[in-house]
Amino acid sequence: MTSSKKTAVVTGASSGIGAVYADRLAARGFDLVLVARRADRLASLAEKLSKQYGIKVQSLVADLEKDEDIAKVEHVLANDPSVTMLVNNAGLARLRTMAESTRDDSRAQMALNVVALTRLTETVLPVFVARNEGTIINVASVLAVESWAISSVYSGTKAYVLAFSRGIQDELAKANSNVKLQVVLPASTATEIWTEGVSGVPMSALKQDTIMTTENCVDAALSGLDMGEAITMPSVENDSLWTTYDTARAHLFAATQTGTPASRYRKA
Repeated sequence: MTSSKKTAVVTGASSGIGAVYADRLAARGFDLVLVARRADRLASLAEKLSKQYGIKVQSLVADLEKDEDIAKVEHVLANDPSVTMLVNNAGLARLRTMAESTRDDSRAQMALNVVALTRLTETVLPVFVARNEGTIINVASVLAVESWAISSVYSGTKAYVLAFSRGIQDELAKANSNVKLQVVLPASTATEIWTEGVSGVPMSALKQDTIMTTENCVDAALSGLDMGEAITMPSVENDSLWTTYDTARAHLFAATQTGTPASRYRKA
């Protein structure tokens, strides 16, 4: 992960977690393709990183809620042989009850959190598999394993990211592939999703001691990647909690494989 001949594509790169990923990967020697909607911010970040780290940075202005803009990124992933990493960071939260939500809210979250991430992953995965090399980082959320009254759609999209990614991880493991896929599940993180009021919940409404900086979040996630973690939860101290959770999940699934209704559903 140190050669300047390798390129990382980072979505949602103009601020927050994506911008920190860009910085940290640049420090590791990656050239970059930065993807986001805001051209001015991308240009500023690209100039800063190229000067600071002596790398090549391409800005790709794209709104990943739009099919034609996803296609721009797909073209890079499919045709640039230097690309060895994809960071699917772009995401959207609209934290409202379903009664208060609009269809546009729901569709926007599904378009960005699910459709764009899926399309970019399915574009780059065969390329990486053919080379037997490459890394995909899918940024989900701790709300992938928890749903609140205000997070039904958001939690649903992030649960999809987790389940989708785990299926690919199983696929890669069974093929003995060197391609890596990591899923990152941040908790509350100090990004513009709160400060701009985009989510519908202001940062001031959060418990302040639960909010992680974007720098700490990304540094922890990359440490997890270096350690070979498939699932990284930056704020969870006791990593055995995930093992316990995942073991219980596997046991629950195994218990479904009987072909017979449970006794409590059978009439006496």
